[in-house]
Order: sequence, then structure tokens, then C-alpha cells
Amino acid sequence: MQVALQIASIVVSVILVILILLQVKGGGLGSLLGGDSGGGITRTRRGLEKTMFQVTIALGVAFLAISIFSVIVFNN
Repeated sequence: MQVALQIASIVVSVILVILILLQVKGGGLGSLLGGDSGGGITRTRRGLEKTMFQVTIALGVAFLAISIFSVIVFNN
């Protein structure tokens, strides 16, 4: 069971990193330092971008749950 949780954690984390990197658009050094790269215009997510955003949130929650579960189960 411990090996299965470790594998699940690795798979979820790799997919999570890939999704996060796919979502980064127009992010330069200025935006990392607090600069406004969008010109003050906000835009809504639609279509595939919205789906990727929601899947990223779900995978983040799944990774957190797997981590907490493995700590609780295997430290007792």
C-alpha cells in the first residue's frame, strides 16, 4: 500500500507540474517581480484553458489528500 501511495503521489505531482507549466503565458521577469504584464485588463478563462485550470485545482487537492493520508496511515 505504501508503494502504491508513493507512485500515485509521483504521478499526480508530475501531471500537476506539466499542467502548471502549460498554463503560464506571457510571464516574463517583470511579472515575477510584481510588474503588470496584462495592462490592467483581466480576461476570463474559457474552453480548454478553463478545463485545465479546474483539473489543476483538482490535482492539487488530490496531491494534498494523498500526502496527508500517507502521513496519517504510515506514521501510526
